[in-house]
This record gives sequence, C-alpha cells and structure tokens, in this order.
Amino acid sequence: MSDTPPPRTRRPGLSVGARIVALVVLVAFGAVSAWLQHDPPGPSTEPRTELTANNPPAGLPTTLTTGQHLHWSRCTSPSTARTGYDCATMKVPLDYRKPEGRTIDVALIRRKATGPNARRIGSLVLNFGGPGVSGVSGLPDLLNQYEPLLDRYDLVSFDPRGVGATLPVRCGKTADDTGYDGAAACAKYSGALLPYIGTSHTARDLDLMRYLLGDERLHYFGVSYGTALGAVYAHLYPSHVGRLVLEASVDPTEDHDEEQRSQVKAVQAAFDRFAAHCAAHIRPCPTGDGPKEAARRMARLAGRLAKKPAPAGPGRTLDADDLAYAVSDHLDLGTDGWAPLAKALTALIDHNDGRPLSKGADDIGSADRSADRSAAPPDNSRAARTAITCADSSLRPGFERLDRDEARVKAASPVFGAAWSTGVYLCYDWPFDGESATLQVNADGAAPVLVVGGTGDPTTPYSGARHMARALGDGVGVLLTAEEEGHGTYPQNRCVTEAVDHYLRTGGTPVPGKVCRGSMS
Repeated sequence: MSDTPPPRTRRPGLSVGARIVALVVLVAFGAVSAWLQHDPPGPSTEPRTELTANNPPAGLPTTLTTGQHLHWSRCTSPSTARTGYDCATMKVPLDYRKPEGRTIDVALIRRKATGPNARRIGSLVLNFGGPGVSGVSGLPDLLNQYEPLLDRYDLVSFDPRGVGATLPVRCGKTADDTGYDGAAACAKYSGALLPYIGTSHTARDLDLMRYLLGDERLHYFGVSYGTALGAVYAHLYPSHVGRLVLEASVDPTEDHDEEQRSQVKAVQAAFDRFAAHCAAHIRPCPTGDGPKEAARRMARLAGRLAKKPAPAGPGRTLDADDLAYAVSDHLDLGTDGWAPLAKALTALIDHNDGRPLSKGADDIGSADRSADRSAAPPDNSRAARTAITCADSSLRPGFERLDRDEARVKAASPVFGAAWSTGVYLCYDWPFDGESATLQVNADGAAPVLVVGGTGDPTTPYSGARHMARALGDGVGVLLTAEEEGHGTYPQNRCVTEAVDHYLRTGGTPVPGKVCRGSMS
C-alpha cells in the first residue's frame, strides 16, 4: 500500500468506511441508519410508452447517437438488483476530442417509473458521490431514499468511467488487485485510461445518456461529489439543463488543498458540537467535560493507538488514522451518530476494544459496500477516487509547498489534522496533468438549479453550497439551507424533502433565502 492514502474529499452522500478512503473530497451524503422508510407507490397497469429526444449531443458520430439504442434487460449483478431493475450499457467515446475513435461501455441501471405515462416526466439520473462510488450497486441500496419519486421518474444510475463495471481503474500490485498501491501502479495498469477519467468526460457521457434515455433536458440528483459532476454538466450544456438537484455541495471556488483545510475545520467543528452534547447529556461521557478536554483525550488515545493499534475484529486493528476516519464517519450521520459514537469511544478508551468503532464505520458504509456483492465487479473505489480527483485537479505542488500545506492542515484540527494532512500529497507524483485548479461551473442561461447545503455538514462545509449557488450564475443557482448536523439532509429533513420533491415534480424552486430548521435550530 502507498504510504500516502488518498484524502477524504467529496465523499458519498452516505459516508464510507474507516480505511476504504482517506479523501478530501469522497461520496457522500446522509447516513444509512438515518434514511427514511417509504411505502412503494403502486405500479401503473397501462402499457409503458418510451420517450424520445430530438437533440442529440453535437459532434458525435451517428453510430453513437441516432444509431444507438439502450437494450435494457434483467440485471445479473449485483444480486440486490436482480429483481425489479433493468441494466444496459451505453457506448461513449474514450476521448471526446476523437469521437470516431475507441469507445468504452458505460454500465447503467434503471428502476422503472410506477406512475401513469401521462404523468411521467422522464428519467432522474442519480450520482451518489465519491468520486468512485458505483451507481449500479448504489441504486438498489439507496432506492428507499428516492422511491417516492418513482411516480414521476424512472430512476437511473450508472458506473462513471473508471468505476465498477465501467472500465475500472486498477492501481493495485497486480492488474487484478483493486487496492491502491500508488501512482506508478495506476500508470502501469490503467495508464491508457487515466487521461480520460475526469469529471468533464463523465459530464459529456451524461449528455449522451440523457439523449438515449429520451429526455430533451437532463433531470439529475447529485450528492456530495455528485454536485461537482452536475455543476460541470450545467456549465457544458446549459441549454440541456432540466431539473438539477445538487445536495451537500462541494465548493467550486476551492482548489484541492484549500478543500482539505476547509473540510478538516468542518469535521473538527462537528466533533466539538458532539463533545459539548456528550458532556451535557451522556453519562459517562468518554470525551470529558467539553471540546477542550475532548481534544486532549483524543490526542492521548491517538498516541496510544499509534504505538499499538487496538484489536478491531478478526484480522483487523484500529490505528490513529483509523480512529480519525471512523469518528468522522459517525459525525456524517448527524445527531443519530452521536450516541453510538460515545458508546464506541467508551469501549475503545476503557477496554482497548476497537470493534464497535470499526464496525460502526463499516455499517455506515458507502453505496458500493453492501453485504451481498457476490456477482458484482470488485470494488475499486479507492483507486477510482484517487484517479478522478487527480484528473480533475491541476495542482502538482513541489515539496516546499507540500510541507507548508501539510502543516496548515495539521494546525487546523487537533483531532483530525494529522490524518487529513497526508491528503495534500495525493497528486504530487501523478503521471498525467489535471484539468484545472478549480471547477468551471458558470451556467448562464440554464434553468434554475437547486443547491442544498447543511450548516453542520462535516464533509462538504456549508460555505461550499453558498459558493456553488453563486458560481452557477445569477438566476441559475438557487440555495436551500438546512440547519442540520451531518453530511446530507435529504430525506432526513422533512422541509428539505418537501422542497426538493416539489422542485423535481413541478420545476418550482423555493423562495430565495429559504431555511429549513433542523437539529441545529
């Protein structure tokens, strides 16, 4: 394994497990234990009418547009998708600058709309975060989160290029190893793919997908990193924007290193709020009488684990970095994660038992880490996350700046700074140039785009949502604020859910400045 794990960034709307990633950015997004349960809408009995679009993407050969049709059939993997889902593949150019050249197959999954034809709006394309999260595996796992929208939409997701079943990036010690063994291994086993794996390439795939799904405009719901993908699409294709929801938004004005510092400050602030609650309401409280004492206790615990990791189940241990990532995963759950976090920390501090903390982080999981993956492609999320992040970011700093940035990240958080600081080294030796320092998202002329941000989000800080709404352009970005803890607010917050669902069903946006009250109100 590489000495420098990827940073935690743009994580899935529902947080990843402790060691799978250490990114900026991942995925994310609400939490598994906090999802709302919904009764499935009744299916329509009338014959289904397929939709058609008349505006294919410009510049592509007809073999990929008017000559290509999606052939939906019963899904064979993952096993959770074998009932009630259809799967297909879509051919796209590997390099959009050479559209007549090599093509790749993008894996798609669909849950058909249950409402009558006359009420069906089209397809709602979902991206669950990452980068590196499989939508083919994710849709069955996350269906209950979006199921009420099935009366108006087909729900569609996909494996972005480099992920899962779509030409997966390999960065392990061998071509079949799905781990991450550094930039050299990525270049050795996936070098021909790496220059074409960035977000702007996937955004172009989205426009061809829109057309083949039969929609004149793209209707889209992106979470965490998925907001970057949706915003880049709006920038590239403003006239093709339909109803776009960007939930738990990343900050398009920050480069990779700035994002690291913002995120570590946000997760520290969330931990401080947990520590204050713990001191006031949980007995015994493992973090003491407030945030300052909590930081001291966590420093002692991290020092202990650095010297001797705690047992965390068969063949597993929990070290100082694992501690930081697992605590952050619990904080992504919002207040629902606080009591389990206190219990798990008590077991670790008092009994040197890392199992509850590690298991809790695993159970929170990401969309592509469900229990039954017997027929699914191997999970390459860590390699894909690194490759996509470095394809997007043009930062290749020298060691002097790297040392300075590492020190800044460490100083920004007494609890999480050390673990997060290694993220500044993510792309310094990447074998290909990245696209730009920050996202290009201005979408003048596009239909209104709904941007949702939680004021207590520890992974994509609320300031990112404000900046995203502004960067999309006047009359385009519409900000909806939720006073909530945790990474992602839909569907946990009823007010947010009502506003988002109304927008997706009618196109009507909330009044400017609308604030949904929640756990921080």
